[in-house]
Amino acid sequence: MKNKRQIKSLLAAFLLLLCTTSLWASDTQVDGIWYDFDATKKTASVTYRGYSYNSYSNEYTGSVVIPASVTYNGVTYSVTSIGGFAFSDCSGLTSVTIPNSVTSIGNGAFSGCSGLTSITIPENVQTIGILPFYGCSNLTTVTWNAINCTTDGQYVSPPFQDCDSITSFTIGENVESLPRGLCYGLPITSIIIPSKVTSIGDYAFYGCS
Repeated sequence: MKNKRQIKSLLAAFLLLLCTTSLWASDTQVDGIWYDFDATKKTASVTYRGYSYNSYSNEYTGSVVIPASVTYNGVTYSVTSIGGFAFSDCSGLTSVTIPNSVTSIGNGAFSGCSGLTSITIPENVQTIGILPFYGCSNLTTVTWNAINCTTDGQYVSPPFQDCDSITSFTIGENVESLPRGLCYGLPITSIIIPSKVTSIGDYAFYGCS
């Protein structure tokens, strides 16, 4: 198992990779949200503006509502994912609504979003990347509705690493499994696990002091 220092080093390595590699993010914007489009599958992934996660500062601010589908150049795409580092370091982001069409949330997707105070993970999210909410220092409330979700990576990569303000963590009544490291190190004092939950991943509640 990796400790906190190793986890931070892992995230730093991902950030360095993004800084030195030409990626697939774009300037395709519809109603204030940037997307990558898959013309074959007719799906869209929410991304950042430009060709690096830090090309622009605070491209997302205030309240952002991600639609379940988006139409571009006459073609309608289903929004199925939030890409890696899509909202990274958008400190002006105060709330985000994720639709049930989203099935995956990428590495560091909301890392460093210090203005974010609450988040709801919808039922259909099946995979969640490495440290997607890393360092969301003012995040206080999490509602976890993902029915069956797994975390990426070989090692424990807590979704809410260094989110030290979280005091309320609610698990939805339809949830059937909890991914590893879900509440790792969070300062929560109580939690209710619904009756439908049949499996709990490694270190899901490790270090909840």
